[in-house]
Amino acid sequence: MDKVVESAAAAVRDIPDGASIAVGGFGTAGVPWELVAALLDHGAKDLTVVTNNCGINGVGLVRLLQERRISKVIASYFGQNLEFARRYLAGEIEVELTPQGTLAERLRAGGAGIAAFFTPTGVGTVVAEGGLPRRYDAGGDVAVASPAKEVRTFTVRGRAREFVLEESIVTDYAFVRAAVADRHGNAVFHAAAMNFNPDAAMAGHVTVVEAERVVEPGEIDPDAVHLPGVFVQKVIAVDTGRIE
Repeated sequence: MDKVVESAAAAVRDIPDGASIAVGGFGTAGVPWELVAALLDHGAKDLTVVTNNCGINGVGLVRLLQERRISKVIASYFGQNLEFARRYLAGEIEVELTPQGTLAERLRAGGAGIAAFFTPTGVGTVVAEGGLPRRYDAGGDVAVASPAKEVRTFTVRGRAREFVLEESIVTDYAFVRAAVADRHGNAVFHAAAMNFNPDAAMAGHVTVVEAERVVEPGEIDPDAVHLPGVFVQKVIAVDTGRIE
């Protein structure tokens, strides 16, 4: 099935207000810049975004924050994103901070049809015990805090340890950037772009791949495929603006 659409604008035109979107990228590597820009132009608001760090100052997802189009972010850290931090501390967005590896696994598990999993990461901290601020009020007090999570003891490799229950993440849409994709949606990522793009792609009900190069089916060695096309609904070509 040919999944190529003509532009980023065409790929995002049906996204409604209130949608949830998993966005790939790690720092500035593998960020789907074209799709994020198209979403900004499209105008959808009240979005929930699941991403590693919600962009960097002045570019990427931070532009959606500046336009007050994002209401909730599930992420692993602020990084150097001053706008992200400012809006969170001002009570303008809800933020669900999640350990980085846990975030990746929550996305992957969602794509694999796994409802939840137990992990040792976060045991003995506010991640498991609750109380992590998710939203502040105008006065700087905590308006919404994270709930306590189930903790159970399992014996792994002969050692009894505590593990915390984490729920998987499934989103309405997912945006990812690939180095190469074919018309069926099979994709290859480059270097650090591998860190979150495959997991984000798996989690979306409708996944859009923006690819620096789009090729015909069969041109990608099956052993080189990082993301099978079964997880992808739309493909766009970026940079050159043409299909090869």
